[in-house]
Amino acid sequence: MTMNMPARDLHVPFYQPTGDECTLFETAQNSGLPLLLKGPTGCGKTRYIEHMAARTGRKLYTVACHDDLSAADLIGRYLLRGGETDWVDGPLTRAVREGAICYLDEVVEARKDVTVVLHPLTDNRRTLMIDRTGEELQAPSGFMLVASYNPGYQNVLKRMKPSTRQRFLSITFGFPDPTTEIAVIAQETGLDDTRVTSLVRLAGHIRNLSGMDLEEGVSTRLLIYAAMLMKTGMNVNRALEAAIIEPLTDDDDIKTALRDLITVVYG
Repeated sequence: MTMNMPARDLHVPFYQPTGDECTLFETAQNSGLPLLLKGPTGCGKTRYIEHMAARTGRKLYTVACHDDLSAADLIGRYLLRGGETDWVDGPLTRAVREGAICYLDEVVEARKDVTVVLHPLTDNRRTLMIDRTGEELQAPSGFMLVASYNPGYQNVLKRMKPSTRQRFLSITFGFPDPTTEIAVIAQETGLDDTRVTSLVRLAGHIRNLSGMDLEEGVSTRLLIYAAMLMKTGMNVNRALEAAIIEPLTDDDDIKTALRDLITVVYG
């Protein structure tokens, strides 16, 4: 049974809370505290930040971190324009200047020099030093630093140090309970409750395989993709093949096991 959904502000991206995470965000923002989100791929971390930014009326700068992301990419650099050299702020600097939210997605993927830049922003100093221009920016009351990472993908070389982790408030995200997940998928796609319920039941079976045959269980995001395909009239097996089986694995034996699960759920 789908839970009753509250009236929705169409200007605020939909997010269904699973606890007190929205209150915690607002408290952290009002107190000038940084926030760290931990959880698997596709469980709603980015949507949560988008929702809270819109709900609190703050501009959001999102940075998808990767192996080559450096401190300069966040802070800014001098660029040659029309024969002149101009300084161009990076997303972190713009967020600090404007009192906005800066969200660093998968922060552990970034280069190590990024951590050095973040530390003064995550303690009582709340400052950003721009060495190239000699500026030291004091973060205004509206600025908030949010970072996320997936603990399941950490390794020795890509691990958040305790000295950094302990500078943040932290929330662990997981996959929603079935009732909430059904409500989210139905809200996002408009697919009928019966078919959404079958999708969520399938997800439960697949997630029970996580750690044995799969690196990670099927995400809510992939379930939404599958529901969107089914909503267009696509055959169920084809939709699940494209949205769930192929994205989860390249291993033929695991694909066969997933197809067997689909047969069990859908008959």
